[in-house]
Amino acid sequence: MTTNIHSQTPAKAAAAPSLHAMAGRASNTPLTRAALAYVDKRINLYLRFGNPARTIQLDRWRRSAVFLPASIFCRIRWESNDYGTTRWQLMVMQVCTPLDAVQRIPGIQPGARILLHAEGERQVQAVLPLIDAIEALGIDPIDVSPAYWRTLGNRLSARLALPQYTAERHAAWLAGRALQ
Repeated sequence: MTTNIHSQTPAKAAAAPSLHAMAGRASNTPLTRAALAYVDKRINLYLRFGNPARTIQLDRWRRSAVFLPASIFCRIRWESNDYGTTRWQLMVMQVCTPLDAVQRIPGIQPGARILLHAEGERQVQAVLPLIDAIEALGIDPIDVSPAYWRTLGNRLSARLALPQYTAERHAAWLAGRALQ
């Protein structure tokens, strides 16, 4: 069963203040850009969740979402050719701060930390309902524990049962974060 990903709405573009004003910091605040694109029946690179500080429309087909340090977002990549779907990819990433090690990811400048990487239709279709279930709990996926996304990625790789994110797990994550 295939989900129609073309019906997904693009990230909302807000009023466009300067990037440095949005950061509310010095002019050397590092920002991360995620490439987004849509070409009908060929490619769809879009955000499943995340709150970009700004979205820049580059041309009719391409956009760039700009994120502040420590932001978490999910980008889905779907590609096809004349014979059908050629690629499904879902990545949950966390934007790095200047002192963090950065993983190089195509379309993410300068890079990010990969929390979850699902490749192929089977894996992507397994993760999407889990994200929907998190949202059904009233939890924004950007507030989910990074450890959960890493655990989910490890379980996918090992082909084990995928854990659900619960309200209790979220409360424990928030309590632990408050203590830091």
